[in-house]
Amino acid sequence: MREYLPVVIVGAIIGSFALVFILAYIALQKSKEKFDDSERHMPDSEIIRRLLVYGKPYWKNFVLVFFVMLFSIVYDLLSPLLIGHIQDTIKDPFELNYLFTLVAVYAGILVVSLICTYLQAMILQKTGQKILSQLRLDVFTHIEKLSHEQLNNIPVGKLVTRVTNDPNHISFLFTNIIVTLAKNCMVIVGVLAAMLLLNYALTLMILCFVPFVVLFTVVFRKFSRRVHRGVSNATTDVNTYLSENLSGMKITQIFNREEQKYEEFKEKSQQLAKAKINRMYVFGIFRPMVFMLFVSSQMCLFYFGAKGYIQDTSFLGQTITSATVVAFYMYISRFFNPIQTLAEQFDMLQRSFAGAEKIFTILDMVPQVVDEEDAIELDEIKGEIEFKDVWFAYKSDEWVLKGVSFHVQPKQTVAFVGSTGSGKTTILSLICRNYDIQKGQILIDGIDIRKIKIASLRKHFGQMLQDVFLFAGDIRSNIILREEGICDEQIWEACRYVNADSFIKKLEKGLDEPVRERGNNFSAGQRQLLSFARTIIHKPSVMILDEATANIDTETEILIQDSLEKMKNIGTMLIVAHRLSTIQHSDNIILLSKGEIVEQGNHQELLKLKGRYHQLYTLQFNKQQLQSR
Repeated sequence: MREYLPVVIVGAIIGSFALVFILAYIALQKSKEKFDDSERHMPDSEIIRRLLVYGKPYWKNFVLVFFVMLFSIVYDLLSPLLIGHIQDTIKDPFELNYLFTLVAVYAGILVVSLICTYLQAMILQKTGQKILSQLRLDVFTHIEKLSHEQLNNIPVGKLVTRVTNDPNHISFLFTNIIVTLAKNCMVIVGVLAAMLLLNYALTLMILCFVPFVVLFTVVFRKFSRRVHRGVSNATTDVNTYLSENLSGMKITQIFNREEQKYEEFKEKSQQLAKAKINRMYVFGIFRPMVFMLFVSSQMCLFYFGAKGYIQDTSFLGQTITSATVVAFYMYISRFFNPIQTLAEQFDMLQRSFAGAEKIFTILDMVPQVVDEEDAIELDEIKGEIEFKDVWFAYKSDEWVLKGVSFHVQPKQTVAFVGSTGSGKTTILSLICRNYDIQKGQILIDGIDIRKIKIASLRKHFGQMLQDVFLFAGDIRSNIILREEGICDEQIWEACRYVNADSFIKKLEKGLDEPVRERGNNFSAGQRQLLSFARTIIHKPSVMILDEATANIDTETEILIQDSLEKMKNIGTMLIVAHRLSTIQHSDNIILLSKGEIVEQGNHQELLKLKGRYHQLYTLQFNKQQLQSR
C-alpha cells in the first residue's frame, strides 16, 4: 500500500481543491437572487441559435475550414506515435536511412499542419469580418426604426457601445472560438482513442482526472458569466458618461465643474478597472487548476511508467515500454492543452455571449411607431391637416394634449402660441408621427396618418427647428441631406432664397467648406440659415418651423421673414413662436394653454376678443417699446 502513497497524496490535494470549488459554487447559487442583475437572462442555446443565423450564409466557408482543420489534427494525433517510434529506433542498432525517413515524414506532417493553420485563420478572419459588418448594420438600422420616445430613454453612449464594442466581442466567436472548440473536441476524442489503442491501463489512469476538469470548468463558467456581465455594464457606463460630458464640456467649463466631473469619471473608471480585475481573478484561478491536473497526470504517468520499467512489472496487466511512456507524455500534452485553452475560450465565449445578449436586447426592442399592414404610399399631398379630439400623453395619464381639434387648409399658414409646456411642439411632433396618439385622429388630406407609411409621410414635411443639427462633412452634404442628384445650381438657388448665399460665398471653399461635429465652426444664425436651405431645396408640401428664428439676430430675422413670405406659396406652413410679432400675418393663430385650445383666429380677430392673446401681445409690445427707448 505504501507504494501508492504518492498517488494518494496527489488525490487528496486535488480533492481538497475540488471541495473548495464546490463550496464556492454553492455560495454563488445562494447569492444569485441578490445579484440577479449580473446574470444574463437569455439562455446560451438561444444566443447560439440567433448568432448562427448570421453564420448560415457562409456555411460553405465553415465546411471548408472544417476539412482544412482535419489535416492539422492529423499532426496532433500522429506526431506522438512518430516520436515514440523514433525513440525506439535510436535505442537499438538502427539504419540511418530509416531514421531519416521517419524524420522526413514528421517534418512533412508538420509543414502541412502549418499551412492548414494559416489557411484556416485567413478564411475565418475574412468570414468573421463580413458577419461583424452585417451585425453592425442590423443594429444601426434597427436603432433608426426606434421611436423618439425609445431613443430618449436610451443613453447615446449605450447605443454607441452596442454598435461598436459588443460586435467586436462577438467576432471572436466566428473567427476563433467555434472552430477552436470543434478542433479541441476532435483532438481530445482522437487522443483518447489513440491512447486506448496504445495502452488502455494508462488511459484509464488519465481519465481519473477528467471529472475534476469537468467540475472546475462548470464552476468557472458560472463565475465567468457574472464577471463578464460586470465588465460589459461598467464599459457601457463609462461610454455613456463620456458621450454626455464631452458633448456638454462647454457647460462644465463655464460653471467651473472640471474637478467634480473628474472625480465622477474617476469613480466610473475605477469601477471598470475593478470589474476587469475581477475577471482576471476568475481567469487566473481556472487555468492553474487545469495545469495542476495536467502536471499531476504526468507525475502519475512517470511514477507508474518508471516503476514498471525499472521493476520489469506490468500496470493492470499491460507492459509499459519507454516508447509507451514517451508517446503517453506527448499525448497527455495533446489531451490537456485543449483543456487548458478552454480558459481562454470560455473567457472569450462568455464575453461574446454577454455582448450578443446586449445586442439582441436592442434588436428585440419593438419600435413603438410602425407602419400598419395596409399603410399606403403618398406620391404627393395637398397639405390639408385636421386634428379630431386628439389626446396625447408622454407618460400614462399625464395628458399633454386634451381633446385638441383644429383644421388647416392647404397652403395656409397656421401659428401655435402659448406658454412653455402648453403642447405646441408636441402637436408638430404628432403631425410627423414621431409619436402615436392615445385617443382621437389626425388626418392628412382626409387620410388617417396611421394609414400612411411613415417614410412616405415624412418625405413631404420640411422641419426647421430651433436646435439645428449639422453632420460632419461639408456644407453641400448637409443641404442635400435626403437625396442625391441635386446640382450645385439648385443648391445656390435655395441658399439665395433664404439669404444664406452671402455668408457661404465669403468662405474659402464655398459649398465644400468643412463642417465639424454638430456644426460648431458656424454661428447659431448660420446653422439656422443652412437648415432653411436644407428644407427649401426639397420643396416640401408642409413646412414646420419650431422657434426657427429664435437664435437669429434682428437683421437676419428680417431676411428670414422675407423668405418665409415667399415660402407660403410653396405649401402649408405650421409655425411655433413665442414672439407674436413674427406671426401677425398668419392665416390662423391657435393659442394653447395646458394642452387645450383657448383661442384661435387671425391676429386682428384675436385682438378684438380682448382675451389671452391680447394680453400676451400687449405685454410683448410694451416690452419692445421699453427696450427701444
